[in-house]
This record gives sequence, C-alpha cells and structure tokens, in this order.
Amino acid sequence: MSTLVGKKAPDFTSSAVLPDGEIINNFNLTNYIANKKALIFFYPFDFTFVCPTELLALHNRMEFFKERKIEVIAVSIDSEHTHKAWRETEISKGGIGNVDFNMVADVKHEIVKSYGVEHPDIGAAFRASFLVDKNGIIRSQIINDLPIGRNIDEIIRTFDAIEFNDKYGEVCPVGWQKGDKGLQTNNESIAKFLQEQFDKI
Repeated sequence: MSTLVGKKAPDFTSSAVLPDGEIINNFNLTNYIANKKALIFFYPFDFTFVCPTELLALHNRMEFFKERKIEVIAVSIDSEHTHKAWRETEISKGGIGNVDFNMVADVKHEIVKSYGVEHPDIGAAFRASFLVDKNGIIRSQIINDLPIGRNIDEIIRTFDAIEFNDKYGEVCPVGWQKGDKGLQTNNESIAKFLQEQFDKI
C-alpha cells in the first residue's frame, strides 16, 4: 500500500449500478468525472455491518456533495447484481435502499489493486476514501482497517479545504472549517494564528 496523493486517479471501467437502479457494464471513471470533483469510496462487502452505516451516511449527506458538485462513487468487490439486491433490500432488513450514488463492481479485484487498498488476507477493500479534484488528481486519501467506520463529515470538510486552497492559494490550519480564514505561507501569518488560536487548537 502506498500513497496516491498528488497523482492522477487510476482509471477503471467496470459494471455499476446507477442511482436510478440501472445496471451498466461500461462505467468509466475518467469519462464520468471529467472536469468534476469526485469521492471514490471503497468498502469491504455488501450485506455486512459497518458498511451500511457508512453508505447510508453518504446517502444522507448527498445534498452536501451535490451542492459542491462532487460525484460519489462507491466500490467493493461484490458484483453489480449483489449491489442491486442490497439496494432493493429494506433498511430494516439490513439493506441500504435506493442510495443516491453509483456503486461499482470490482469482482476481478482490479480496482482495489490499482488503488493499493486490497486487504492482504481476505481480498476485500479496506475502508478507503480518495478525494479527487477537478483535474483528476487525488488530493487526500483516508484508509481505515475493516472494523473502523469513517466520518463522512470529515470527508466533506476536507473537500472544502481543497476548494479553499485552490481558490485562494492559502493553506488550511488544523481544524479549519468552511468560512474560517486560511494562512499565508509566511512566518508572520503563522505567528499571528498561533498567538490568537493557541488555546483553541
């Protein structure tokens, strides 16, 4: 496993279930996210335990991703048919319902390997999130072990920080939130920040 931050997001073409439930066999990452930001969200398996909590948290925050024009693409080693069956299973029975994002099938494990997130023992994906900018460059990656669910709000915050840096050229200090000021990359700026914020960081 190695970092992909600063590199082009590895391309892939695979079967996928779209938000409307349609199955397509030629979902291509590069074509789909051309000139758009994207979250590539790996998870281990359909019909499991931590996974539905993460995917439903994603679904519940889709308005935030949409207003930021971020495409959300979930990937696991399950087939597109298993994805569809999971979507068609009621939440009360362990399903995820009609989640509002794409679900890509990686039955050949080609995608997890190209992103370096395949678990060495069981072959499933780690809980890995790749935040991709409009140029197709990975700006952040977050990888958790299988038992540890992610914080979707932190992913959104990080996208906001990426957008802020791209727009203003300033950097985002610890705990930065949308609407906060950034830092200029000079000694005066960091000295002022630490003096004012030391007790809060």
